[in-house]
Amino acid sequence: MAAFYDTARATDAHGAEPFDLVVLGAGSGGYACALRAAQLGFTVALVEKDKVGGTCLHRGCIPTKAMLHAAEVADSVRGGSQFGVHAAIDKIDLAGVVAYADSVVGRMYKGLSGLVSGNGITVVQGNGRLTAQDGRPSVTVGDRTYQARNLILATGSYPRSLPELEIDGAKILTSEQALRLDRLPASAIVLGGGVIGVEFASAWRSFGVDVTIVEALPRLVSGEDSSISNALERAFRKRKINMVTGAALSECQADESGVRVELVDGQRLEAELMLVAVGRGPQTAGLGFQESGVDVDDGFVRVTERLETSVSGVYAVGDLVRGPQLAHRGFAHGIFVAEEIANRAGVLEQAPATIVDANVPRVTYCDPEIASVGLGEAEARTRFGEVETFTYDLAGNGKSQILKTRGFVKLVRRSSGPVIGIHMIGARVSELVGEAQLITNWDAFPADVADLIHAHPSQTEALGEAHLALAGKPLHSHG
Repeated sequence: MAAFYDTARATDAHGAEPFDLVVLGAGSGGYACALRAAQLGFTVALVEKDKVGGTCLHRGCIPTKAMLHAAEVADSVRGGSQFGVHAAIDKIDLAGVVAYADSVVGRMYKGLSGLVSGNGITVVQGNGRLTAQDGRPSVTVGDRTYQARNLILATGSYPRSLPELEIDGAKILTSEQALRLDRLPASAIVLGGGVIGVEFASAWRSFGVDVTIVEALPRLVSGEDSSISNALERAFRKRKINMVTGAALSECQADESGVRVELVDGQRLEAELMLVAVGRGPQTAGLGFQESGVDVDDGFVRVTERLETSVSGVYAVGDLVRGPQLAHRGFAHGIFVAEEIANRAGVLEQAPATIVDANVPRVTYCDPEIASVGLGEAEARTRFGEVETFTYDLAGNGKSQILKTRGFVKLVRRSSGPVIGIHMIGARVSELVGEAQLITNWDAFPADVADLIHAHPSQTEALGEAHLALAGKPLHSHG
């Protein structure tokens, strides 16, 4: 299909073909937008300084989860005797774990590159920045300037640090640097008890590292329902993962022998290295956003509910937009923007539905796993007043007993209304979040789910049993 806008063009000293969309950043949000736009007949330029796939594929989600799977294998071998399978671990070869993760990344990168090429998307390699040419926003890469009616900002995020910390990559590391370690430390401090922190702490403990988590907030994974935090802390204590909550960092010193930390409450900790996992910040500095008229608030790009910035025709997706920093949220944003542009251009008859952050599923791949969607109990009470909750213990679920996992499924519903939050902790609960998302996104009532048949024995029965109980007809549950 020809270009939709005769004003779209790319200019440089040598000339360049016009594009309908220019996407700055090829991570989950950027490449999803590019692929969907190409499917809809748009011509697309995808600008990326590194590799298509971004942080998630190369330095985040995929290699981290590969490492966590290796950790799960180690735990399975170590605990095999409880299932009548006796085995011993000869050694944990971290370089081998990294090589395994790299092989997964490599295969996925090859497949994604093929998809991008096969859809006729032009990949522009280089550092792009937002500029203004003839009073119109554009993207400049080297000596080339790309203009189009629609520009999509998808530059992602970076690992945050603290002003008092000097990240040296040897003793004080970011999560990206920690993924490239070729040997295990004997001990480690994990600064930050959010998703990244607890995942690394979990994996390292499975590999035999003496781990201490330091979290300034009163509890771990503070974005989750408080019952989940409490259950995770109990499980971590059982795994001999040390935790210090409600205590911020005061001072840190690092040398060849290791890291020494003092907390504001006077506690002193020592370890071979420290992982800084205090969250990720939006990658907007130095990219010309504000100079081009895009409104930025504390690094995050301000957008409408349709993900359009303060500049008409310029959109932002993923970690640039304040909210949960999840690859699948960015992916959904990218598809949304491509379809929004197509609707405005008359290519799609129906506008896409807006993406509500509360309806985005969340998973933390530590041991035990955490999966949730919707509102926690406290937030639900603040928003709606009267709510009802029910917690189903996985002790009553046959498959969970087979797996020897502990945990629960907690439901939150508006009083006499639909289910608005589902919160789960236990082995493999990430596999249940798909159904949980359908329940909350479609405003299902407990009785609606109670009528569904769940396979036996499976952990999905836990969702069924919980909804049976909340519908007033409990079977394998008390209360």
